[in-house]
Amino acid sequence: MRVTHSAMDLNLLTALDVLLEECSVSGAAERMHLSEPAMSRTLGRIRKAVGDPILVRAGRAMVPTPHALAIHAEVRAVVERARTLFAAAGDVDLRTLSRTFTVLAHDVFAAAYGAALFERARVEAPGVRLKFLAESHVDTPALREGVADLEVGVIDTRAPEVCTEHLFDDRMVACVRPGHPLLRGPITPARFAAADHLIVSRRGKLHGPIDGALAELGLTRRVVGTAPTFPSSLFILTASDLVGLVTGSVSAVAEQLGLKTFDIPLDLPPVPLGLAWHPRHDADPGHAWLRRCMGDTLATALTVGTSSAAEGASVAEQTSGAEGPSTPV
Repeated sequence: MRVTHSAMDLNLLTALDVLLEECSVSGAAERMHLSEPAMSRTLGRIRKAVGDPILVRAGRAMVPTPHALAIHAEVRAVVERARTLFAAAGDVDLRTLSRTFTVLAHDVFAAAYGAALFERARVEAPGVRLKFLAESHVDTPALREGVADLEVGVIDTRAPEVCTEHLFDDRMVACVRPGHPLLRGPITPARFAAADHLIVSRRGKLHGPIDGALAELGLTRRVVGTAPTFPSSLFILTASDLVGLVTGSVSAVAEQLGLKTFDIPLDLPPVPLGLAWHPRHDADPGHAWLRRCMGDTLATALTVGTSSAAEGASVAEQTSGAEGPSTPV
């Protein structure tokens, strides 16, 4: 009886984790292959065991209680550790894997790589769902608290409770609308600085590494403002004479909107891209598969992005004699 009771408690924890992810009895029932009445009974047992309503009605939706939010990270950690314990080391049946992975990244990452990642999951692990979370304007320990399973991008944390993997060094490229005045001649540091610039910053910062590189040449640029996300900045660029930035590996997103990309005429530091995750996922074979997917997709995108950036760099050379100044300003 004791063994049965322990298994029942673990099942309740798994159900609690899913319920807090879905914030829906019907959604959780579908995920766990149960009927809605059965899931409702399970929620009732959880409420009795925890001594808290866990989910409460808010209009047509259900929202977690403050206590549920406080314990979710711990519940997720226990469930993940149990899943890893019972899985054979390094072995996972992707065809039967039923998981939801939350990926924290710039939203341009989802725009650039989302389709390829969803397709790979459909083919290799159809029971896996991917949730992309945009970076917040405030720093929170999303990996430690279980809010996200994997972080992708520039990993600058030195926290000992975070595992990291460097993938490659990317580079920033500039992007402008077709016919932009900058494209009418050689793009020198002086001409680049003289243009009006738009910065992408989740905190609204009006300066960045480019300003430091320009200062070393005795130049300053005029930053007219910021956009909170890369996609929003790209749409602004399509209808203005502002100059924006993207990394080379996601330049295809800008080009899909008809924007032109070109090399920035400055000596800029590389942009290190990598992955970060909490150590509790380190030996999890499902999570290891997710990390491989991200690494493979980014590596492919880097090759494509580098080729696209090289083609874009020749735009100014091809149009240098069309109109406007042909000598440095």
